[in-house]
Amino acid sequence: MMRAFARPFLIGGLLVGIAGLAAAEAVAQDKSGLATYRNERHGFSLTYPTSQFWAFPAATPDGLQFVSKDGKARLLVGTLANFDGKKLADYRNFVLTESYPGANVTYAPVRDTWFVVSGVARDGTTAFYQRVNFVCGGRNINSWTVIFPDADKKAVYAPIIDQVHRDYRLGDGNCAKLSATQPKVVGAAK
Repeated sequence: MMRAFARPFLIGGLLVGIAGLAAAEAVAQDKSGLATYRNERHGFSLTYPTSQFWAFPAATPDGLQFVSKDGKARLLVGTLANFDGKKLADYRNFVLTESYPGANVTYAPVRDTWFVVSGVARDGTTAFYQRVNFVCGGRNINSWTVIFPDADKKAVYAPIIDQVHRDYRLGDGNCAKLSATQPKVVGAAK
């Protein structure tokens, strides 16, 4: 099961770590059992149920990973720099072919600056919902993804996805101040 989570997590570009909590992020919980994750660095926020997910500490200010209390699902949120200038259609194709090869995509709206891909992975048991926004004139890509057991889709995860989608806010992306951190390549030629 962990392998099903690793591929979209790594390939999709949401490389968030499990180390010290970054100062640029805040998680505030209210009395309703919902918490709001705010990424001040990139100007976005989303709300998630604390009864279902808890946050791993992040190693970078670019994103965060949440895991379900039963360990079967992940909520990934973050920003990555669009260093190679991919167009929205090209990045969508990359996400579909690299993160969800052979998946049965059941929902996939596309607009000028965002898209959603949702469906069931090739394994037939892992479902996904990924929202991607191009921000800062396409220089950054904001994304959040829920990866979960397909058997729990309607009863457990459909309301959670609706909640996250409803409360997701892009803000201004702090475009004038900074962009996502370019990853360092270990052992690269100089």
